[in-house]
Amino acid sequence: MRWLTMRRDRALALLSECTGDDIWSPEHCRLRRVPDDWIEELSDAYESGFDRDADTIYERNRVTNQYYGIRDVFLAKKLGAELGIDVERATAFASRPAAIVAAIKEAVFEG
Repeated sequence: MRWLTMRRDRALALLSECTGDDIWSPEHCRLRRVPDDWIEELSDAYESGFDRDADTIYERNRVTNQYYGIRDVFLAKKLGAELGIDVERATAFASRPAAIVAAIKEAVFEG
């Protein structure tokens, strides 16, 4: 039997908030009760790209050069594994972060 790091309902609630397009601050993660060891493992500094708007990071509706946090696509992968799905298999045909998150949600919710 596998031991879960968090309750299933909490993991499902967090997964439902993931879009694949967001970076969550460590503070937001703590408010949402993401385990501290996950925050430490998944946090990184991200730099804006300015060639396309999709690569630009915004904080409070303003462009920022760098942002420290957790990409929610990585959190979704961690949550999917926590919920017992084969994340690599479930996301094998997804290329964009939003599609990866959608594939994880589909695999989890379809059981």
